[in-house]
Amino acid sequence: MKNLKSIGPVIALAAVLLRPDLSSAGETIPAEGSRLTPVWELLDLAGQRVSSTGFKDKVVVLDFWATWCPPCRAEIPDLIELQKNYPAQRLAVIGVSVDQSGLKTVRSFAQKMGINYPVLLADNKIVDAFGGIDGLPTIFIINRTGHIVKQHLGFTPRAIIEKEVKVLLVP
Repeated sequence: MKNLKSIGPVIALAAVLLRPDLSSAGETIPAEGSRLTPVWELLDLAGQRVSSTGFKDKVVVLDFWATWCPPCRAEIPDLIELQKNYPAQRLAVIGVSVDQSGLKTVRSFAQKMGINYPVLLADNKIVDAFGGIDGLPTIFIINRTGHIVKQHLGFTPRAIIEKEVKVLLVP
């Protein structure tokens, strides 16, 4: 079973860093039709429960990442910019940390990076609900009706994510 415990630094980094095409973009995993996003509830960095139901009618960029993952770190400034540039269009960037080092480590890292979007702490349930996470970062692009329309594995340049999101933000 693919779950949070199976994502160790060596496995996750090997799945992402050893790919020859990472210089330009992460892998876009074909959506076999769009599938409904699983319902989830996780703790944020303040210890408050955050639910997927709070993001209804928004376009969501859901990013599974870790503090120790270099490609994840490289994507964060782009995600910060996306969150900053599209609030009026109801875009929500959400970071889901798979770190097992704990809340304090993730909170400190998020503050240091200036992350301006919700950061949540993953559990095995959310990882399983999304079909397992094969590498980091993994981004899911979710439309306003709650369907996953794109999935990216590995570092994905902002221009690619932004292009996909802009199409979904059109009223």
